[in-house]
Amino acid sequence: MKILVTGGAGYIGSHTNRLLNEKGFETVVLDDLSDGHREAVTDGEFVEGDFGDQELLDRLMTENRFDAVFHFAAFASVPDSVIRPARYYRNNVTNMQTLLDACVRHGIGYFVFSSSASTFGNPQKIPMDENHPQLPINPYGMTKLIGERMLQDYDRAYGLKSCIFRYFCAAGGSKDGRNGEAHDPETHLIPVMMRAALSGKPFSVFGGDYDTRDGSCIRDFIHVLDIAEAHISGLGWIMGHRESEDFNLGSEQGFTVLEMIRALEEVSGREVPFRIAERREGDPPVLVAASGRAGELLGWKASRSGIREILTDAWNWENHRRY
Repeated sequence: MKILVTGGAGYIGSHTNRLLNEKGFETVVLDDLSDGHREAVTDGEFVEGDFGDQELLDRLMTENRFDAVFHFAAFASVPDSVIRPARYYRNNVTNMQTLLDACVRHGIGYFVFSSSASTFGNPQKIPMDENHPQLPINPYGMTKLIGERMLQDYDRAYGLKSCIFRYFCAAGGSKDGRNGEAHDPETHLIPVMMRAALSGKPFSVFGGDYDTRDGSCIRDFIHVLDIAEAHISGLGWIMGHRESEDFNLGSEQGFTVLEMIRALEEVSGREVPFRIAERREGDPPVLVAASGRAGELLGWKASRSGIREILTDAWNWENHRRY
C-alpha cells in the first residue's frame, strides 16, 4: 500500500511516516520545508514542494498509485493565526481544497486528516468528546473546522472517505532520539520549557488568573507515537468499513502549565525559570479530551500518556537534537 504524506517532514508527520514504513507501507513525503526538516524524513521518498501546487500533485499522483493521503501539512500556531489570519486561510483551506480536488481527479479514495482540538473553542463540558460543539475562537481552529466540513462534503459528493483526528497537545519524541519536536519559532509549551531549563532564561506563562487549580491553563498532553499509531489504525478502519469517521485523541487527563514546569524539573534535575505574563488571545483555559470513540472503534488508547514518560522522551531529544 502506498501513501502520500503531506507535511511528513514536520513533527507529527515525520513520526507517522517513520511508523508507516516500519509497518510495511510505502510512502512519498511531500513537504515544502517551511516548517519541517529534511533530516526528519528518515524513511520513504522525499519530494520538496507545496501541497497546494496543482501541477506537482498531478505529476506525483500520476507517477504513483496512491491508496491514501495522510494530510499533516498546515500552519499550526494559534497566536500567529490571530496576527496573520490570511496566510492560514490560504494555506490550510485554499491549498487543502487543491489537494482534495487532486485526490478526486486521480481516484484516491481515502484521506486521513490532521485536525485539532482548537476546532472546539472554549469547552462547554470536560472532558470533550466528538459531540462537543465546535465553536473555534481563533483563525487556526476555524481553518481546521473548515477542513473537516470540506471532507464531509467531498464524501457526500465524490465518495472520498476520510478519517479526522482532533488531537490535543502532541508531545514527546521517538524512543531512539532520532525524531522530535523542532519548530522555529517555537511556541509549544514543552520545548519552550526545556529551552528555558537549558539556557537559564525565563519563559512566559500566559495567564495566571484562570479558574483552574493554580491559575494557569490546563492541557491534555498525548505522546506523538500514540498519535502516529492512531492514524494507521484509523486508515484501516475507514478502508475496512468504507465509512468516514472522526476521533478525538488525548490522554483524558489534564495538567496545568505550572504542574508541567514542576514535572520537568523532576525529570531534568534543572530549574525551569518562568514569569507570569498576560493571557494570550485565543487560548481556552481548559482542554481535556474524551477518547472513548477511538477506544471503541479502533481499539486505541494513549498507552504512553504518563507525563514523565512524555517529558523524558522530549528531554532526551532536546539534549541530542539532530535538526
